[in-house]
Amino acid sequence: MPRIVPEDKARQGRWGWHTFRILIAALLLAFIAWGIAEIYGNMIDKTSTTEQGELPRDEQGEIPKG
Repeated sequence: MPRIVPEDKARQGRWGWHTFRILIAALLLAFIAWGIAEIYGNMIDKTSTTEQGELPRDEQGEIPKG
């Protein structure tokens, strides 16, 4: 016959520090990957307009004279 355990004492398992450290490490790796993707995306965005043969433009969108 199985033991009867009160509901406030029953647990499936414990979280512990090991699981917490793995979750924090995964979060940090996700932030690092996101940062690398942002930097790479900005590099592609800046070089894509000049590689397609368009003339460089200033902040107002006009072609610089000279």
